[in-house]
Amino acid sequence: MASEHFQSRNTDTSPGISTASLPDIVFMLLIFFMVSTVLRETNLKVRTRLPAAEALTKIDQKRLISYLYIGPIKQGENQGQTAIQIDDALIENKQAIRQIMYTKLQEQPKLIVSMKVDRRSQMEVVNEVQQELREAGTLRINYSSTPASPGS
Repeated sequence: MASEHFQSRNTDTSPGISTASLPDIVFMLLIFFMVSTVLRETNLKVRTRLPAAEALTKIDQKRLISYLYIGPIKQGENQGQTAIQIDDALIENKQAIRQIMYTKLQEQPKLIVSMKVDRRSQMEVVNEVQQELREAGTLRINYSSTPASPGS
């Protein structure tokens, strides 16, 4: 009888890993990504159907790019006159482009202005924008386009 009492039990089970802190870790990671992620989305107020090009170069450093949109104003089914948009704002006075881009150039000296010009935009407006960009000192300019299809 005494030998049964002192007999050791054969326990092959190992203690489990505690998962009590797992929800805390997941919640902290979720908050970290929510705080550190920047969602940028521009509300386009002008139409930009980009022209096609055969030789395209991709810019890897997207943070250096500031977009400038030129195209007809979206007005439902109808298209308005050619307008200029920087970030989320339509630019009424073309001379304001100079000040806006100069300010951006001061903040980011390696600024690249990417112009997204609708294929039916007035060339006079594009020339005026180029002159204002030149006056602002933003000389790194590229023109966005779509890849040309092989048959066209």
